[in-house]
Amino acid sequence: MSFTKFGDQISGKSFRVLDEIQLRINAGILFTFALFAMYNGIRLRNFEIIPYITGAMALNFTIGLFINPNYAPSMLLAKIFAFKRTPKYIGAIQKQFAWGLGLVLTSVIFTLSTFLTSDPTWFPHVCMLCLICNSLLAFETIFGVCAGCELYFFAIDIKLIKKPKPEDRPNCMGDSCEI
Repeated sequence: MSFTKFGDQISGKSFRVLDEIQLRINAGILFTFALFAMYNGIRLRNFEIIPYITGAMALNFTIGLFINPNYAPSMLLAKIFAFKRTPKYIGAIQKQFAWGLGLVLTSVIFTLSTFLTSDPTWFPHVCMLCLICNSLLAFETIFGVCAGCELYFFAIDIKLIKKPKPEDRPNCMGDSCEI
């Protein structure tokens, strides 16, 4: 396992991989914290907790993207929950794109939520972004569908990003796709 690479190189695969089980548990952990933040904002009108949670999520994505997802705090916790389970490896390249999307989304929510603590009129904007973030996390946690991965393939189709080499054809969650 490389310290600064996204994903692990395993024998028999020409591309980097991540464990699907750990990723779904990770999404569930993040989803739980995001729901807690939304509940505090919508139901309790307590906006102070939102910057802390979104800041922690942004830090989690930053560690995962720029160091290694195996060292992101939520992934470390997911590894504990997935202990002794047989790994199901999926391609890391599309998950890297999805985590990048998560980093952008949580960073924007974090920035806007810092304004929210002093001015509640920012809440509709923050709430809408939180709903988008929670929807993406829910799809991955509950249904095993990585919307960020689907956006990755869409970006390839419209030639926004270049297609990986033919020998690097990673599979998606639940073997639902191949590049």
